[in-house]
Amino acid sequence: MERFTMRADILGVKVDRESMAETVLKIRKAVEEQRPIQVVTANPELIYATGRDVRLKQLINSAEVVTPDGVGVVWAAKRLGHPVAERVTGIDLIEALFPIAAEQAWGVFFLGSQPGVAEKAAEKVAEKHPGFRWQAAHGYFSREEEPALLEQIREFKPDLLLIGLGAPRQEFWMFSHLDLNTVSIGVGGSFDALAGINKRAPRWIRHIRLEWLYRLLKQPSRLKRQLVLPRFAWKVICSGKEQKRTRKVR
Repeated sequence: MERFTMRADILGVKVDRESMAETVLKIRKAVEEQRPIQVVTANPELIYATGRDVRLKQLINSAEVVTPDGVGVVWAAKRLGHPVAERVTGIDLIEALFPIAAEQAWGVFFLGSQPGVAEKAAEKVAEKHPGFRWQAAHGYFSREEEPALLEQIREFKPDLLLIGLGAPRQEFWMFSHLDLNTVSIGVGGSFDALAGINKRAPRWIRHIRLEWLYRLLKQPSRLKRQLVLPRFAWKVICSGKEQKRTRKVR
């Protein structure tokens, strides 16, 4: 239970309060100890979805690492009285892990996105951080193709399994295959960014916490997903009011 003491409760989802550096250290230690763990990068959409899916909430809360992925989660944690150190997004997290993977000659498996994208992402990362082993596979596999994919992963024995199947599919898939015995990280659409297909916002935009707006302007198709944000914010505000009422009653 010790691992839950440093977590913030956001609408029933337990989110780690550690910094990026602390999160990277925790994952590195798990790899070095050959200890399989699950890493969930929890953004507002994923947390909001747990309100309609109890099983999803249970899976997330059973993960060894649950990071605050996005400014909305950072805001919510502070609003509810459990501030986190900083946001720890999926792409920032794996970009912080790649230099270590290269230095330690880890094996990294890239799983997700459209055919060819994961391979391109891996190649670009390997050019920048040579030294780690890698394999890749797209995320459009059928049920009939899945056994061969699982066998490929088992034979490769990755130190890191990066799963970019989109939330919550990647979370359900991750917890359905605990027997892969590796450090699994849900990374959403990170491969598209790593491959150069969808460019990330400039650093200064990320610094002022408007990356979500930059992505929306670049990808208007994200509008439907972004409409979850005000509903998420409202639930957080209502949750905070309920907590205050509960404390007064006590």
